[in-house]
Amino acid sequence: MKPENQTNILEFLLLGFSQYPEHQPMLFGLFLLMFVVAVLGNLLIILAVSIDSHLHTPMYFFLSHLSISDIGFISTTIPKMLVNIQTQNKSITYAECITQIYFFMLFGGMDTLLLTVMAYDRFVAICHPLHYSVIMNPQLSGLLVLVSWFISFSYSLIQSLLMLRLSFCTNQIIKHFYCEYAKALTIACSDTLINHILLYVIICVLGFIPFSGILYSYYKIFSSILKIPSADGKYKAFSTCGSHLSVVSLFYGTGLGVYLSSDATSTSGKGIVASVMYTVVTPMLNPFIYSLRNKDIKKALKTLGRIPFLSGKLTGFRHLN
Repeated sequence: MKPENQTNILEFLLLGFSQYPEHQPMLFGLFLLMFVVAVLGNLLIILAVSIDSHLHTPMYFFLSHLSISDIGFISTTIPKMLVNIQTQNKSITYAECITQIYFFMLFGGMDTLLLTVMAYDRFVAICHPLHYSVIMNPQLSGLLVLVSWFISFSYSLIQSLLMLRLSFCTNQIIKHFYCEYAKALTIACSDTLINHILLYVIICVLGFIPFSGILYSYYKIFSSILKIPSADGKYKAFSTCGSHLSVVSLFYGTGLGVYLSSDATSTSGKGIVASVMYTVVTPMLNPFIYSLRNKDIKKALKTLGRIPFLSGKLTGFRHLN
């Protein structure tokens, strides 16, 4: 592009769901409801794990951090979208866009790493039950979470800093409901080769490697479960990782749908729908998946229900379960 076509962009336009103007009030109510349910559900998981001493184990320690990450993940995109729908203003400032990209990558990467750590925890619990307390000691559990946060902070910071070096032309339209990094790169005027290379490297490192680790863990888990002679023993062993397997399937299934459909259907809206599943529905459903058939979580929620200021909120949560 010629230099005169470049400008210092102060804001971008997020098209979002603008192709459905008559549905804006319904979309506002729906996303507000999902946001509130997701935040409250994950907060209850965090409170339950913090208050109930029976949940002070590595598995629930990782789960509480997953809930923290999910709250951050959904809070990165939905509040801004709700404001834009309410004000009928599709703009997002350049600073807000960079900030949104940073935190979206931070919490998205953290979800990926935590799910991998949780798979390793289930692998040790089922394949090496006698050594579980020795292997998954508090020091290792804390180190795994700390390393996960450090990796997520580092790569999201690098990506955001590389974004700052780009210049943008007069085309300020991002065909999404949030400032999605890959789509923001498509409207840049300057060379984005380094950004794309790093993006693909990170997708491989934080996508393929953790997912391969999860698959390997569950391969060993299923192999161990099949060796258990009794059907009741197999059921108990599988029930300890059923919730995590459901969350992994939901997270990677919807995430894969985003990357497979985003380019091919960017104008049809299907990519946006896939992103909604990935960024909104998954964080909302995680607390319910872990509490539906988990007796320890249900017991902890009942304990929280005895706290006066939480009793009303937990009544509705229990009805949903």
